[in-house]
Amino acid sequence: MNVINEKNAQFLVKKKQYHILFINSPFCGTCKVAKRMLLYLEDTLEDNKFYELNGLTAPDFLQQYSIMSVPCLMVFKDGQPVDRIYTFHSVPYLLKELGPYLVTEKNKI
Repeated sequence: MNVINEKNAQFLVKKKQYHILFINSPFCGTCKVAKRMLLYLEDTLEDNKFYELNGLTAPDFLQQYSIMSVPCLMVFKDGQPVDRIYTFHSVPYLLKELGPYLVTEKNKI
């Protein structure tokens, strides 16, 4: 998982392809469980698919995109949020929800 700051997050969301941003807090127990699930998905997919943003250091970003709580998983394309996940039920649930956005390089159109 690539850790980024608020400035990098603003730049990242403007790109054309899908980007998945995991917004969390280092003091949140649920965030730690969610992060382990995402790390497992990354290992399974054998590719760095997720970016991590500490919400405590990015208050303007949280306000700009109306992020209500952490953990939050946001999918961006062309600078717009296209999906938002606040509940991390299980790894299979996340894989099902994120499936359309987890396109590998060889499967891109």
